[in-house]
Amino acid sequence: MAERIPMVDYLVLDDGEPHLVAHECTACGARFFDRRNACANCFATDFRTVPVATEGTVRTFTIVTFAAPGVPVPFVASVIDCDGTQVRANLVNVEPDPEHAHDGMKVRLSTYSLGADAEGTEAIGFGFEPVA
Repeated sequence: MAERIPMVDYLVLDDGEPHLVAHECTACGARFFDRRNACANCFATDFRTVPVATEGTVRTFTIVTFAAPGVPVPFVASVIDCDGTQVRANLVNVEPDPEHAHDGMKVRLSTYSLGADAEGTEAIGFGFEPVA
C-alpha cells in the first residue's frame, strides 16, 4: 500500500478514524493548530495535544468565486465550530450556493486525495461535508 501523508501537521490519518489535533494551553484551554511558543490568550507556555471533534456546525461561510490561477471555483470556505474548537476549512460534497450551504449546518470531517507523486505517495487533504 502506498504511503499517505496529510497536507497539514494537525490532520491525523494513522490512529483509526481521521481526525484533527490542536495544541491546547494547559492554563486557559485556548486551542491553536499552529505551533506556539506562548498562548495568544494568556501568555502561558505549556501546551498539550488534544483531539478535535470530527463533527461540528457551520458558524460562517463564504462562496469563493475568484481565486488564484489553477484553483477551481466556486468553492465554499467556512468556519466550523467543532465542540468549541473553531476550524477553518472548505465545505466539500456540497453545492457551492446558499440553498445548499448555510449557517447552522451540521457537518463532519472528510478527507480526500490531493494527488500522488511518481513513487505513489498520496497527499491527503480535509474538509467538512454535510451530515446526511
